[in-house]
Amino acid sequence: MLSKVGHIPVLWFAPVTRRPNTKLVIWLNGLSGTKEQMQPYLEELAAAGFVALSFDAWQHGERSTETQTDLLARVFGNFRREMWPILGQTTLDTLRVIDWAVTALDVDSDIAMGGVSMGGDIAVAAAGIDRRIRRVAAIMSTPDWLRPGMQDLFHPGALLPPGEPDAYARYFYDHLNPLTHLDAYAHGPAITFECGADDTHVPPDGALRFQAALRAHTPAAAERIRVNLVPGAGHRDGGKPIFWQHCLAWFTQMEI
Repeated sequence: MLSKVGHIPVLWFAPVTRRPNTKLVIWLNGLSGTKEQMQPYLEELAAAGFVALSFDAWQHGERSTETQTDLLARVFGNFRREMWPILGQTTLDTLRVIDWAVTALDVDSDIAMGGVSMGGDIAVAAAGIDRRIRRVAAIMSTPDWLRPGMQDLFHPGALLPPGEPDAYARYFYDHLNPLTHLDAYAHGPAITFECGADDTHVPPDGALRFQAALRAHTPAAAERIRVNLVPGAGHRDGGKPIFWQHCLAWFTQMEI
């Protein structure tokens, strides 16, 4: 079903048979995608017994004023200035969506969340500011918004210039970037990073560095972080069934 949470368009599916305290899973798309493209994932989550929801990220889908091609060109033209506000604003929007879902959809307040690439980045960041998010699955995603070594998705082998953030973009990084806010994860949300071992666009070393840093900061919380490297997989392989199968198994470890 389609709904509006203030200015945020959402798409959600419920299981045929609802149990008391049904769990909510939020699943988000990658850069330039839409909530409608997440429907197959949502339907499978609903079939597994979850209430499944996606919403349009800021500047995406119904919230966009440009074509997908123009969005990609703008973001990759100055990644830090253009991407950080998308990540940050959508992370904050997650709080409002969860507030609405707990009441309107009558779901349990223990939430799971995940997504592909940008969607996974947002899920990881949201888990740092909302303790209701207890479990995260992120495909081809990173907890380091700097993305050192990031290569151009459309020109393999060429480094993508990171650009320079303006004050607006820098604010989101300074307050929400997971790798530089380890305290926000000390409570121990369970996070799986499903990474391509050969991903040069969103290098998997970001997830590994986050895990190592959290191990030094809060060892018990680090035990709840998993980094799964799929051999031979690059960024464009994130849609392969193996990645989603790992995420679905991760979610179904929750009681539903």
